[in-house]
Amino acid sequence: MPHDRQRRRRPPGGAGRDRGQVAIEYLGFLPVLLVVALAAVQLGLIAYTAQQAGTAARAGARGASLRESAQEACTAAVSGWLADGTDCPASYGGDEVSVTATVDIPSIVPGWDPGDATRTATMPLDH
Repeated sequence: MPHDRQRRRRPPGGAGRDRGQVAIEYLGFLPVLLVVALAAVQLGLIAYTAQQAGTAARAGARGASLRESAQEACTAAVSGWLADGTDCPASYGGDEVSVTATVDIPSIVPGWDPGDATRTATMPLDH
């Protein structure tokens, strides 16, 4: 039995001193993980806003083709938290109308402005 006790003991200055090092390394890597997570969420927001801009452009073009307000149709078609940053001017030409929807992309990464998502849709005018 005395030999078992001697095997279980840690040598002085050995592995017991490394326990704190793992915690320090983890804390050093945590900001990198946070930035990667924020960037992934930001990319998702960019894709979602681009999809919403396409929906807004189609809804605005349909509204304008029916001689209604393209801006109101665009704003109603996007999510409520994106509606304030949405602009949809209509452009009439011949017997069709084009609407270009511009939606501000929200930013969650400090210091980075991803800009706007822009999509255009064209529809024939209803007579």
